[in-house]
Amino acid sequence: MQIVTAEAVGMASARLARINPRLQGYVDRGQAAGFVTLVARDGQVAHLETCGFRDAEAQLPAQIDTIFRIYSMTKPVTSVALMMLYERGAFQLHDPVSRYIPAFGKTRVLEAMGFLGKELVEQNPPMTIHHLLTHTAGLSYGFFLDTPIDEMYRKSVFFSSSATLEEKIIQMADIPLRHQPGAAWNYSIATDVCGYLAQVLADMPFEDFLEREIFAPLGMADTAFYVPAGKEDRLAKLYQHTLPDSNFREYTGKANIPVQDYTQPAAAPSGGGGLVSTIGDYWQFANMLLNRGELDGARIIGRKTLSYMTQNHLRPELLPIAIGPNTIAGRGFGLGFEVIMDAARTGVLNSNGSYGWSGAAATNFWVDPQERIVGIIMTQLLENQHNFQDDFRALTYQALVD
Repeated sequence: MQIVTAEAVGMASARLARINPRLQGYVDRGQAAGFVTLVARDGQVAHLETCGFRDAEAQLPAQIDTIFRIYSMTKPVTSVALMMLYERGAFQLHDPVSRYIPAFGKTRVLEAMGFLGKELVEQNPPMTIHHLLTHTAGLSYGFFLDTPIDEMYRKSVFFSSSATLEEKIIQMADIPLRHQPGAAWNYSIATDVCGYLAQVLADMPFEDFLEREIFAPLGMADTAFYVPAGKEDRLAKLYQHTLPDSNFREYTGKANIPVQDYTQPAAAPSGGGGLVSTIGDYWQFANMLLNRGELDGARIIGRKTLSYMTQNHLRPELLPIAIGPNTIAGRGFGLGFEVIMDAARTGVLNSNGSYGWSGAAATNFWVDPQERIVGIIMTQLLENQHNFQDDFRALTYQALVD
């Protein structure tokens, strides 16, 4: 990874230098353990710094090669993988999911809660692959509290540490949908279904497809669904906020959501949230996106396909999107990415057309084709209550001088 001066890419060194002190403040106040951050423009890295710890108790510092659980930052990787198969003619976006995963042909939809319990109806229209990629399939995640469907998720095989990917997806098809496909945007296990769908269409284990088609060509040597022997000491410890003071403590798990042992291969590689990675590896992926699907001679996905994926695909009545009670203003959703539609409404410096996503442990990345910028922030903090992602984004953009 080549690092250049900020001035070489039209940014100001003195202004980029504001990032680390701001993030160090969160560490000093006991609000986060540590960070690794990267800012690049035109494919050249102008900022790559660390602060704080990968293990606060042991006082092990965060390092450039620290391995992080990136959780839902796995989703863009999975979505790209599935669309690579689309480019090979394996499916059409309007194809019913049941054509490739027959169990979803029997999945019914919750229409109402009646006197005798759940009132279920048939899918109308049938769930399509486009619904999966846009989180409009009617699936859920289990951590929402507004429907009985999520209670069924919490008791399901989805949180099993021993079930295979096929077993999980087939059994999840037995749970009714929250709403009719296409009727609403609801963050969900849809991308896990996309991972299994890629496995079916490619006729190989999902993890092998990612390694062969994305990780190896991009040199992402530390990205996988587990941390192999010899690298465990580089894995950051996972923390969570303790309310109401919002300081952090080690995460030890919740009911029905066990702590995953990332030192062992996953029985069911999660396309929605299972990868670990380093900032350098994810930079390779993000730089490929910024470079319209190609990096160092390796064409991962076509430029037109990527352009299509990173447009908003949601109808106006499905906006604004929200995760639980939290509205995500100014943003739409494409095929695996959030998309900035109205930068002014996001509440932080942004560009229309930027796209990216976050992970549950407060990791975040974005690609800005207009300003030719990639920003990545890595940390390990569940239930984050602070604004360091917005701080990082604002401090990145304020450094632009050309």
